[in-house]
Amino acid sequence: MAKLLYLEDLKPGMVFNSAEHALDEKQLIAFAEQFDPQPFHLDQIAAMSSLFGGLAASGWHTAAITMKLLVASVPLAGGIVGAGIELAWPKPVRPNDVLHVFTQVMEITPSRSKPDRGLGVLRSETRNRAREPVQITTAKLVLQRRKV
Repeated sequence: MAKLLYLEDLKPGMVFNSAEHALDEKQLIAFAEQFDPQPFHLDQIAAMSSLFGGLAASGWHTAAITMKLLVASVPLAGGIVGAGIELAWPKPVRPNDVLHVFTQVMEITPSRSKPDRGLGVLRSETRNRAREPVQITTAKLVLQRRKV
């Protein structure tokens, strides 16, 4: 298990790289059937006439995979607890894509009113096999401080 990171351990400019997640057509469709049942996520033929021009993963599926990869690659004490997020999907995720997440610490701000925590801003790019961003996330996170 990786060493847990506290607010004091994080500095702007630090980077983290995740492991990879291979996404096949079966996973893509199973997620869509349960959580985002739109034709361009469920059926190759229907997807051909959509703006995606083929089967595409739900953005929420991409976000869920990103979260899984972030938890493993950015081991924050207290977990990854969001206080706000900006999310963009510049390219669709396709069956057989292999995703990984590149994360950079942008800001760290200790709380003035709550000495046990602070806020951090992390920017993550979820990238496909060709290293093209398929999701860009800027998240404001609640970070635990070490107990003194």
